[in-house]
Amino acid sequence: MVFELTILGSSSALPTSQRYPSAHVLNVHERFFLIDCGEGTQMQLRKYRIKYGRIHHIFISHLHGDHVFGLYGLLSSMNLSGRESPLRLYAPASFREILFTHLTDFDIHLNFDIEFVALGGMEPVRIHEDKNVTVLSLPLQHRVPSYGFLFREKEKERNIIKEAIDKYNIPLSEIHKIKKGADFYDADGNLIRNSEISTPPPKPRSFAYCSDTAYFMRLSDFVRDVNLLYHEATFDSGNKELAVRTGHSTSEQAAMIARDAGAGKLIIGHFSARYRDVSILLEEARKIFPQTIAAEEGSVIQV
Repeated sequence: MVFELTILGSSSALPTSQRYPSAHVLNVHERFFLIDCGEGTQMQLRKYRIKYGRIHHIFISHLHGDHVFGLYGLLSSMNLSGRESPLRLYAPASFREILFTHLTDFDIHLNFDIEFVALGGMEPVRIHEDKNVTVLSLPLQHRVPSYGFLFREKEKERNIIKEAIDKYNIPLSEIHKIKKGADFYDADGNLIRNSEISTPPPKPRSFAYCSDTAYFMRLSDFVRDVNLLYHEATFDSGNKELAVRTGHSTSEQAAMIARDAGAGKLIIGHFSARYRDVSILLEEARKIFPQTIAAEEGSVIQV
């Protein structure tokens, strides 16, 4: 089953001629989750052939323009395209009034409902769950309230071995129990262990998104053992003091979080516009966490 991330925007604050502001799409079993919505997001969705109508959940990490200015245009385009299905929007609580005031001021009358889910708290909180995935919000440390998001795939049932059905004459009524881990007794009363008639499901996958945030050690506990971690790396280590003043992280700090969390792979992004070439950021991160890649518009990363 599909579990992949598409990078739509990798720049911080100022867009560049090569990089758009923050926006990402996570595809979990063909359900699409938009994470942040910087300026130009709807154009990037078109460019990379991701249909607006397939997005039913939008997550806004915090209320800085490079993470939210694209939302108004996207909502308008969804409306003009004839959308009627509800959209669930997760954002800091103060955004509710801002959003609906904007829609009123610009005479935008949506044909679909927005279900607003307010983010808050100083501990991870479950904000969404369906049959495939659970999503937690994670408190970050920035100049304004900021939240990361942790997506964890739910464990699937065991896979029954087809040959075992005929071999042990397993009735249909028992298959569901076996998939949940039960043993089986054949017609003669012999115990057949579950491990003989089924195989384990694939290990559940996970993705964490952490932007914008200053470095703090507890974040590695929040994203422990995550398969794929996106962590902002706005500056190189030479600009560490600037990172502290602005509530951001360096590439080295992003790598430290990935290393300490035991992550499988790290994506660094949210690059300052001062870097035409982000190789210095990538090199610094890889010295600490070799399994690091740099976010690039249009790239698709399998989880």
